[in-house]
Amino acid sequence: MVYVMQAVLEVSAPEGFDLWPVAEADASGFLALGGRLSPAEVGTAVRALAACNRPDGEDDDRPPRAAAGAFLRGLLSSDGVFAAGGLRVVDPGTGVAFAPGCCDGLEDWRDWYRLVDGDGTLGFGHAPVSPAAERHGGTLRLTVDAERDDSPVIELPARELRGMLAGVERDLTAFLDLAAAWAAARVPGHDRALVAALARALDVPPPAGTT
Repeated sequence: MVYVMQAVLEVSAPEGFDLWPVAEADASGFLALGGRLSPAEVGTAVRALAACNRPDGEDDDRPPRAAAGAFLRGLLSSDGVFAAGGLRVVDPGTGVAFAPGCCDGLEDWRDWYRLVDGDGTLGFGHAPVSPAAERHGGTLRLTVDAERDDSPVIELPARELRGMLAGVERDLTAFLDLAAAWAAARVPGHDRALVAALARALDVPPPAGTT
């Protein structure tokens, strides 16, 4: 069975946002990152990341049309970029989806490698939903909500995790390539700084020629 692991961002497309085109968010509230996104979906991801990193007290819903640099300022200047989201795993046989929790951030996706190298537990949130990933020997167990005795779970061979994480890195790298082209077209003058910030947020190297 092929389990699907994706890097996902928590996104929304607030009414009135007009700095650049954005796409409608789907019902899950997450956007899977990869190399096949439309320009509007890339814009949605950039908007979400910029909103996550705006200074406290700033309104991120309806920035003035000419204020792209101001809207991006927190993202561009922060060393500790936060990317609301994480890794989503879907069991195609049952349809069970293990999604990021409230304390999860895509910038920490490499923490999953701890479960490649040995037994352990990673927690990704707290009530009302507390996702947790555990490795016991040769089994990786993903619990959708560890606070529930009847929570849906996904169990898969732990040996598959390294390959799944390598696929995540390929997807993030492909997304960053798209984002570099998007930034050059949409926010010239801020594009190099934006690509560097996105690389920090996704914990992947920036594309060649952008640093």
